[in-house]
Amino acid sequence: MGTIRPMKIIHAVHEMQDYSEALRKAGRRIAFVPTMGYFHEGHLDLMREGRKRSDCLVVSIYVNPTQFGASEDLEKYPRNFDRDSQLAEEVGVDVIFFPSNAEMYPVNYQTYVTVEEVTKNLCGLSRPGHFRGVATVCAKLFNMVKPHAAIFGKKDFQQLVTIKRMVADLNMDLEIVGMPTTREKDGLAMSSRNVYLSPEERESALCLSRSLLMARERYDQGERDAGRILQSIKAYIESVPSTRIDYLKICSTTTMQDVQSLDQESVLALAVFVGSTRLIDNHVFGEELNIR
Repeated sequence: MGTIRPMKIIHAVHEMQDYSEALRKAGRRIAFVPTMGYFHEGHLDLMREGRKRSDCLVVSIYVNPTQFGASEDLEKYPRNFDRDSQLAEEVGVDVIFFPSNAEMYPVNYQTYVTVEEVTKNLCGLSRPGHFRGVATVCAKLFNMVKPHAAIFGKKDFQQLVTIKRMVADLNMDLEIVGMPTTREKDGLAMSSRNVYLSPEERESALCLSRSLLMARERYDQGERDAGRILQSIKAYIESVPSTRIDYLKICSTTTMQDVQSLDQESVLALAVFVGSTRLIDNHVFGEELNIR
């Protein structure tokens, strides 16, 4: 399936803003998928959803330095713009917004967005400053692209909660849409970082999705004690070769704080190093889990 009109690539912020403003004045609806590139089927699913919801689909490709810590993988983060462009065009993207660091963070840049409480746990604990970078770049991109709706994956669940909180708190006039995690056939959540895994590590990485299945089974059997569910999963993951748990928690989907009992809507969130690669996954109890 190809796009009806040629896909446009925009590099300059002012050009992106002018393009979107003209669409809005013409009464056209804009959907937006922000990405760091190196597309996989999960990204493409978000784009397909955006295509359904809009007259114009914009995808950004920008590896945002402000959300990476000093010891993280900014420099080696996988990039392939030519491949990404081809995949985007095949699913009907109208515009790729591909700004430089100088466009996004010009000389003397000094303004950041901090979302407070929902970022304090999970990735907020293990990656200090990460969500400040995420919130800042998303706020900037929303102002540049001017979308009516922005599409995010639920794999980065805390990120989705953070962006929804920011949009509500700052009265941003757009809809944030969360889409289910796209998985490989064996259950592994799709991620651009999966390319780092050796064949042996790739097998060990299945412990994340299998942990979600174990937790759901306990929940379906009536278990509501978070500690007991976590204890069984922890023992399992620690038995898998090449793994190291970063965090393993059950939290309120509203506050992102730990819960003791699953008597409110709760999410099991985990981050596990498999070899040197950090992977995340999650499951909201009571929702469908698309793992075989």
